Order: sequence, then structure tokens, then C-alpha cells
Amino acid sequence: MLAAILLFAATLLGFALISDVVVEGETHAFDRAVLLQLRTAGDPDNPIGPKWVEVAAGDITSLGGITVLSLVALAVAGYLLIDRRYASTLLVFVSVGGGMLLNMGLKAGFDRPRPDIVVHAVEVHTLSFPSAHAMLSAVTYLTLGTLLAQTRLHRRQSVYVLAIAVLLTLLIGVSRVYLGVHWPTDVLAGWCVGAAWAMGCWLVIGWQQRSAGTARPGETLPRSADLDARVKDD
Repeated sequence: MLAAILLFAATLLGFALISDVVVEGETHAFDRAVLLQLRTAGDPDNPIGPKWVEVAAGDITSLGGITVLSLVALAVAGYLLIDRRYASTLLVFVSVGGGMLLNMGLKAGFDRPRPDIVVHAVEVHTLSFPSAHAMLSAVTYLTLGTLLAQTRLHRRQSVYVLAIAVLLTLLIGVSRVYLGVHWPTDVLAGWCVGAAWAMGCWLVIGWQQRSAGTARPGETLPRSADLDARVKDD
């Protein structure tokens, strides 16, 4: 439990620090330098690398779109609901649905425009900070990855599942900067607040389950298999 709380605090603090320097305008030079490093020298309209890299980045970035994430979350939640894993179903709905609403509020609050120093490789219509793709992929894939990892008995399997969830989240965030639709600090902030929100939801729902007597005392994190088994038996 202590490790989970520390991780939540660290990611939330990271978001707060990034937000502060962004609002103060102290990240402009860094953001601009990174964006231009990912563009062909002398031609800021073209990303570095062969054309297939840009195509691949577009494919990867779509994995963090609201449509894809919503379908994935609904499919998993539907399965969990059919299997009567009510605690896990609630976690998916609260973390993903709440994360989407939170991102909308943050974008409106910070009102940061998209990068204007390079051509956007994909079409965008919303504000920039924090990156919705980075934030919501962190929320969705980390939540689902943790749920799946905790159904595995072998440590190597759990580590593999979590590693894939983290890798997907990182690749999606990087693709947004490569395609020129986000400042790097948009993505960094999205990762931080997304991880913090997912962890916060996990801790709150776990606390509620323990308070209701449906989880074993002493667990560092609520294990979905244990919580749901008890709910199904009631």
C-alpha cells in the first residue's frame, strides 16, 4: 500500500511541477528544440526518417484515440461484468470514464494551443495540454494491464503484461510529438496525470472494498481476483 501511495504522490507531483513551468512559459525553448530535432534539417514540415516511420507513428497514435480506448475498455468491462467481477468492472468504468472527463477539464483550464512551428501530420481539433492520447492511454492500458497481471500466478507473466502496457503508453505519447501535434511537455504531463489518476482510482476502490470486508487485510494493492471472487460468492 505504501508503495502505491508513493507512486501516486510522485506522479501527481510530477504533473504539478510540469504544469507550473508550462504556465510560466519556461518550457518553450525545450519544447521547440525537441520538436525541431524530430524534423528534417532545413525542412520542419517533414518528420525525420523514412516515410514508413511516419505511417507507423500514425498507426501507433491511433491506439491512444478515444474511439479505440473506449472500445477496448467497454469490451473488457463487458467481459468482467458477464463474469460477475463487479469490483474490476467498476474500476474500469471509473478510471477510464473519469479520466476522459478529467482530461477535458484540464484542457479547458490550461487552454494551451497546439504547436505551430511544424505541420501537423494528423488532423487535430482540441487543445494541447495535457495530451489526451498520453493521459488516456496511461489510464486505460495501465489499468487493464494491472488487472490482467493480477490474474497471473507467475511473476514473469505479470511483469510481461505490465511491460507491454507501459510500452504501449510510451509509444503512443512519443508518436504524438513525432507527428507534431503536441509539445513534449504535453505528453510528459499526460503520462504523469494519467498514471496518477489510474493509481488513485485503484487505491480508492481497493479501500472501499476492504472497508466492506471484501478484501484481505494487509494487501499492498487490491487484487482483482480476490475482490471479485468474494463478490461472486456473496
